[in-house]
Formats: sequence, C-alpha cells, structure tokens
Amino acid sequence: MKIRMLAGAAAAALMVPLLSFSAGTPAHSATFAQQASDQAVASFYASRHGAPLWLRDGPDSSAARELIGVLERAPLDGMTSGPMIAQQAESLLARARSGDAQALASADRLLSTGWVLYVQQLQQPPLGMEFADGWARPRQQSPQEILVQAAASHSLAGYVRTASEPNPVYAQLRDAAWQQAQANGGNIDPRVAANLDRIRIAPFQKRYIIVDAGSARLFMVDHGQIVDSMKVIVGKPSTQTPILASTIYYATLNPYWNVPPDLVKRLTAPRVLGQGLGYLKEHGYRVMSAYSDEAQLLDPAKVDWRAVAAGDSTVAVRQLPGPGNSMGHVKFGFPNRYDVYLHDTPEKELFAQAGRDISNGCIRLEDANRLGRWLLGREPRADSPDPEQHALLPSPVPIYITYLTAQADSGQLTFLDDVYGLDTGRSSIVATAN
Repeated sequence: MKIRMLAGAAAAALMVPLLSFSAGTPAHSATFAQQASDQAVASFYASRHGAPLWLRDGPDSSAARELIGVLERAPLDGMTSGPMIAQQAESLLARARSGDAQALASADRLLSTGWVLYVQQLQQPPLGMEFADGWARPRQQSPQEILVQAAASHSLAGYVRTASEPNPVYAQLRDAAWQQAQANGGNIDPRVAANLDRIRIAPFQKRYIIVDAGSARLFMVDHGQIVDSMKVIVGKPSTQTPILASTIYYATLNPYWNVPPDLVKRLTAPRVLGQGLGYLKEHGYRVMSAYSDEAQLLDPAKVDWRAVAAGDSTVAVRQLPGPGNSMGHVKFGFPNRYDVYLHDTPEKELFAQAGRDISNGCIRLEDANRLGRWLLGREPRADSPDPEQHALLPSPVPIYITYLTAQADSGQLTFLDDVYGLDTGRSSIVATAN
C-alpha cells in the first residue's frame, strides 16, 4: 500500500467547490426533513415559553460560537446547507448585539433548526455499509429528542463538540480535510468526501471496534477515544473484506477451521492430488460429509479428489485445533452473510508486510490475545483442549468494517492506493472466509 501526498496539478484537477457536496438525499426527502425540523423546533420553544437555548448568555455565547463553527464546515459532513445557516445566524446575531430582541430569538431558533438537521445528517447510515445485526445500527433520533438532549446537557458548547464527532477515526479525517480545504480556498478533494461518507458512523454504544480495510488496521474505541489499535490482514482485491456493521457476542476458543467449499476445490484438493493423503494428516485436516454436528467422518482415501478439484463432487474439510490451525487459538465471529470474522493466525511474519490485503475475506489479527483481553476482560485461553469453546463477552461489542483510502497522518491528508476500486466504483465483493 503505497502512500502518496496529493499535490500540484493532480490535486487541482480533483478539487471542486466545498459547497457542491450533497448528502445524496432526494429533494422531497430533504423538504420533508426540513418541515419536520421546523415543526419540532416550534413545539420545543412553545414548551419553553420561548426561552432561548443557544443564546441564554446573550449573542456572544460559547454554545452559539461552537455550533456556528460546526455548521460552517458541515459540507464535509454531507450537510450542504450548513454554511448558509451559519451566515444567516451571524447576520441575526449582529442585529441582536444592537439590542434587537426579535433577532436574538430568531437566531436561537435558526440555530436549533441547524442543529437538528446536522445531527440527523450525522446519524444517517454510511454509504455502502451493510448492517448485518440490529444491535450495531446507530440510533436515529427524532428532532424533538435531539433538542431535548441538547437542552439537558451540562455544558452546551462541550456537548456540541462531542456530538459533532461521530467516532474518532472520522473526526481525525475530517479535521485533516478541513485543514486542506482552508489551505485551498474552501475546496476539497471529492475522494476525501467519499471516504468521509464511508466512515460517518455514530454508534450509541461506548465500546466498539472499527476495522479499516484500506490501511489494514483495527481500532478499539472506548468512550469516544481510540484506546488501542493493531495491524490486521484483510481480503485480496478479488476477495474483498466487505463493508458491514455487526456485533461480537462471544469468542470461540480452540476453534475449528471449516475450509470454505471454494478453497477445498481450489487449494485442498489440488494439494492432496499433488502431495498425497499425508498432506491432510500433516495439517490436521479431517474430511467430513458436511459442516454440522451430525456430519460423519469420511475416509479420505475413498474420496474422488479429482472430482472435487473439478467441482463435480464436494466434501467438507475441517482443520482441528492446534498450533498450525489457520484460526490460531481464538476467533471472534459476528453475524454476516459473507461468513467473515476476526481470528488469530500462526503466520505472524505476514504482519511485517506493507501490503496486507492478502486474505480470502476474513480479518487476521496481529495480536488476538490483546484484543481478547479488551473484549472479554480476561486472557482468551481455553480451560481444556476441547474444541470450539464459546466464551460470552460481558456485553456485546459492535464492529464496523470500512475501507479508507484517505488517511489523517499527523493532521495531514495522505492517500493509499485504491486496491478495492471503491473510490472509482469498479469494485465487486467476492468474500469467502479466512
């Protein structure tokens, strides 16, 4: 994965006006959202007998300053109307400083409308992300809920800062993108906007995992902070690790590796034909009728391996737990239709590679023990040699898998090669397992 800085003529060619980015929302949906927001704001102020929210301390309140700053950069968040709302609020505040009480009230309501629209935009699901488990889906609040929550905050300015950062990976990338935009006259690379769209996720849980297949890294997040990270190995361009959200409920200790059917055909059968049946014994493989508890062991000598390699016959192949097991000693599964998961690996030397997009879709962990301790609150070790021991997590932990080619490096934007082709729309996902 070669990192390159976007500079000179190449950068200029990709630049477009910041205000041209949209959230991809149909016009009728945007109108409906605006109407719902206006109604909620009117109801909210009626319940407060007109008392201001943002300007309780006058036209120069810190909460209003913070929100106006958020709205000015809101196109990066997919809200193109943010700068216009900020400008209108500034105009009203200028009149309010001259003693215009009506302008103060109007500015306060306008800021509430802007905040509702902004939060609802942040709570939209990321583009292209598949939600495989309901626990991982972010909550989408109603306009009334958004305003009530803001009003209940101890420090409104601090609340705006916190709420405007859906997750720390997103916040770092957006800050770097904002710095670049300021240096380029308010213009931003559309590729950065596409990357922001893919990581704009706002979990309601305090603990969650983000996996970035672009940089092949995993991040452990707790209370809005990245508390740890590690290298991972992700899918090849032909077997991409999919963009999805799910939930980890338990760890599997001493796991089997159920070799995916396509790998049995492409890898296992040809190796048996080339190396003999000793290949199966050497690597701890068992041949079975199916991947189920009721499956029966088969005599590998009676299997037509040429037919398996040709795709004319199928068998199930399972690798027993042990030092050479491709899953290592622990895996962390999560519901998804691709049958991908996080897992340990005996091939630690592969993490020294710069390019780690080499798996068949699953995510191999640089330090499965470290992740296991964070998830389980204890060492992820089995109490016996028995295979497939499930250890429940103290509480479910969401996992969000995305793909970022734009990165924030010490506050500066850098770019990775788009090996999956998602920035150009030339990708197709063919994930298997491992």
